[in-house]
Amino acid sequence: MDFKELIVYQKAFKLAMDIFEISKSFPKEETYSLTDQIRRSSRSTCTNIAEAYRKRRYPKHFLSKLTDSDGENSETASWLDFALACKYLDAEIHKSFYNECVEIGKLLNFMMNNPEKFGSSKDF
Repeated sequence: MDFKELIVYQKAFKLAMDIFEISKSFPKEETYSLTDQIRRSSRSTCTNIAEAYRKRRYPKHFLSKLTDSDGENSETASWLDFALACKYLDAEIHKSFYNECVEIGKLLNFMMNNPEKFGSSKDF
């Protein structure tokens, strides 16, 4: 199986692309702060999943990369809160994106708690 077949990867990729599209409408003065940060963290969530999957033979690396992904996902959720507070997102879009972050977090935690289902060992 390829990492692109993982539901969590697909959800994280879609969210990153949705954030990219909507962040195009953020004000110019946010280019090097909120816009850049939310794009980076959402993309990093996704790329860390890919790295974790490729390192699944090494349980500690697998867990470390999934933990990094979970952290980036939480950062994305925080940036979404800032975007809402700054009125760059409406409440409905914020809720939808935030709920996706929650779902991604649950899937990442499932992977961390069940590494053997992904070709890794639970014996850390």
